[in-house]
Amino acid sequence: MNTVTSTTVLPDLTDPAFWAREDSHLILRELRRRAPLWRLESAAEGPLWCVLSYALAGEVLGDAARFSSERGSLLGTGRDRAPAGAGKMMALTDPPRHRELRNLVLPFFTKRKAAELSGRVADLTRQVVHGALEAAETDFVRDISTAVPLTVMCDLLGVPDEDRDHVVRMCDRAFLGDTPAERAEAHQQLLPYLFALGLRRRADPRDDIISSLVTHEVDGRRLPLDEALLNCDNILVGGVQTVRHTSTMAMLALTRHPDAWRAMREDGYDPELGVEELLRWTSVGLHVLRTARTDTELAGQRIRAGDRVVVWTPAANRDEAEFEDPGRLRLDRTPNRHLAFGWGPHYCIGAPLARVELASLFGALAEVAEGVEVLRPPVPNRSLINFGLDSLVVRLHARETAGRPRPV
Repeated sequence: MNTVTSTTVLPDLTDPAFWAREDSHLILRELRRRAPLWRLESAAEGPLWCVLSYALAGEVLGDAARFSSERGSLLGTGRDRAPAGAGKMMALTDPPRHRELRNLVLPFFTKRKAAELSGRVADLTRQVVHGALEAAETDFVRDISTAVPLTVMCDLLGVPDEDRDHVVRMCDRAFLGDTPAERAEAHQQLLPYLFALGLRRRADPRDDIISSLVTHEVDGRRLPLDEALLNCDNILVGGVQTVRHTSTMAMLALTRHPDAWRAMREDGYDPELGVEELLRWTSVGLHVLRTARTDTELAGQRIRAGDRVVVWTPAANRDEAEFEDPGRLRLDRTPNRHLAFGWGPHYCIGAPLARVELASLFGALAEVAEGVEVLRPPVPNRSLINFGLDSLVVRLHARETAGRPRPV
């Protein structure tokens, strides 16, 4: 059903169940037409200003002088408690501190570096896809969407070959554990490992992210080891989770839009445009949080110093004022200035690599699979940070021309 009753009250956007509703975008569209900024009294998070339009989202995300990240960049810590790592992690700092930290690892995430990694990514992806092709059924989340970004992040971080299996097992549990307690326990095991590796790299640095963070100086001093490793952990989580959730939700979308799947497999398809549209359509990073530094005005509303402002990315990425026919999945959409990777100083540092990984995955799938069949109902997660699926069990139906994987 493509209609929604008249909406004059903002639903609780901090409840993940809202984002699983089939009519969530219809509700947001009507609310956005009434006003781009709404006040929400969240039982868990307290009072929030909710940004629903594209233009207003860009204004908030692009102005670190008015809207700070240091009190948190994501909901989930409650009403008044600053998150762990505030002022220490890239995600929880403002310029110029943010820029100093970002510059330490930026060489590992440039477009040039992503292009250098494209061959490695393609080989890994082919092996994963061909492995799934030979199975009677496969969980897209566990068996396809997570494997390549996790391996590539281990490469970039500098995890030694002899530790890979151990780290992958910890990360699998931390990202894919059956319960929140299991995921939290695995994450607590991962941090001591990173700390020990940081000590080794401080004594014997290599060309990797961990070495860069534990040996380089900012303002004439080395980063404290705990700050360096908090940033490593944040990079690892972001580098895996964004691609994992985007690729899974994109695959589900393609099974529900067979015309888009056919377009992806036709001559003339542009994978760069296709990836951008899948990023816009899925918008798995549900929100970005900022805190007003001083009294200011936003969309005609008085915002007080200390007020929290939340940009809801899926709403901004379906704004009719920016995107023509935004409720249609168009893999040739251009222009497509979506906000799936954020905007402004905190624009996702890993965006070039994520684009390469997503293009490689869907290129490999289109090359070998005639179709992707969903075998059981998808299982949505209950996350307010990355909206995605805990499970998507599928069968890949091979094309007659599908070849064999090439060795890595």
